[in-house]
Amino acid sequence: MKKKKLLATVLTSVMVLSLTACGSGGKTETSTTAADSGTQAATAADTEAAKGDEEAPVSLTLWLTPSWKGVFSGDEPGADYDSFFKEAAKRYNAMHPNVTVNVEVIAGDTRDEKLNVAAETNTLPDLVYEGAFTMSSFYHKGNIVAIDDIISEDDRKDIAAGIWENCQVEGETFVFPFAHMPGTLVYNADMFKEAGLEKWIGGEYDIVTWTPDEFKEILTGLRDNLEGVYPMSLFAMNNQADTWNLSYLRMFGSPFFDENGHLCVNDEAGVKALEYILDLYKNGLTVPGAESLTSNDCNAMFQNKQIAVSFTNSTLYTNLKSDMGSGAIESFDARLANIPGDPHPNSFTYVSGFMAMNTNDETRIAASKDFIKYVCTDPELVLASKNTMPVRASVAEQVKDELPLLPAYDKNAQYIYNFSNNMPGYNELRNVLFPELQAALTGQKTAKEALDAYVEKGNVVIDEGRAGSVIYNK
Repeated sequence: MKKKKLLATVLTSVMVLSLTACGSGGKTETSTTAADSGTQAATAADTEAAKGDEEAPVSLTLWLTPSWKGVFSGDEPGADYDSFFKEAAKRYNAMHPNVTVNVEVIAGDTRDEKLNVAAETNTLPDLVYEGAFTMSSFYHKGNIVAIDDIISEDDRKDIAAGIWENCQVEGETFVFPFAHMPGTLVYNADMFKEAGLEKWIGGEYDIVTWTPDEFKEILTGLRDNLEGVYPMSLFAMNNQADTWNLSYLRMFGSPFFDENGHLCVNDEAGVKALEYILDLYKNGLTVPGAESLTSNDCNAMFQNKQIAVSFTNSTLYTNLKSDMGSGAIESFDARLANIPGDPHPNSFTYVSGFMAMNTNDETRIAASKDFIKYVCTDPELVLASKNTMPVRASVAEQVKDELPLLPAYDKNAQYIYNFSNNMPGYNELRNVLFPELQAALTGQKTAKEALDAYVEKGNVVIDEGRAGSVIYNK
């Protein structure tokens, strides 16, 4: 009887919530409940049902991996990775005193292991805040519930279709998007000037676009006119930051996946793209030893002025600027560029959001959905998405003066593709690519041979994933 009363309360509150607007480190754990900073209208039914709430306490657990520090800004006193989520939990608890949300920060490199163990032992957290692509395998395992019932038409209109596509499989939505991190290249404009390449420099708040031919000309100029600097970063040691390698393979128009969801990047366009990258590598236009370098290695080298053109996303770029401002990194003129492409550049983004896990407890699932709806639509809380990049047009409009690069990112949205295809087994597929890139970089395989092997092995992963997907096999 108590569970029925709570469920009624939660479902009723979902309907009356405001629809105005919607957001690998060390491990820390914290719990939270406390006071509110906002009010919400309640119907007579809510008030009556709330009496039942008092008799039926619900404890929810939320897991997240490190993203941004602070609630609305990283310079807040005591800002940490759990600050925003603790604040959201406090505000929600003030409106629903029976519901406690416990926040736990977990390391990104242990996320999959922890979730798999939790699923096997029936101890899944109730909520996860994470990148959509990193969780796609768990949609297909049935560990995450669809949340279309808490998404309004206003929500859908306020968030770009390309963002929603990153959160959906077969027409069902498994992630309520909160923020995103567009991926681009970053370049040292001071080095461009030193090498006599001023004409290729974009504006301070632009994302400049170069064709593949122009890019090769730029890298050649950097190689020939600078000493002690590598023109471009390149890495294939592991699966981290592989989205940039995926983008390079799309440079000449390969669709990557065919209409049936299978890999087809060993087509003529895909082979041409890998041959282009290998040509840069062999001619000293990239950092040497890419087969044994990680993205972290290359990022550090760029920050230390050893590489002229590297990779970044909106959060990494913001952190870079902050570190320069604090003196942690020696300042230089860092600007953004698109990943070159023909006939147009390629762009991708990491969409992050909230997921309700399938705990097999209808009361906790309903409460989890209600919490998600609250956080993603509260007019104040959604402003925290500016810490990365807002997904909501309404929020972007409010914070545009604080984010001078926002117009450039918005303009770039037309080039966004869904790099994971939301396919089952995507995490396993990531582990198939980098050994083939290593084989190509070391000359053990040609571009065609490496991509043929990747497609053959990768499609086995895809077929196995589809066979075990609860979404594709309803």
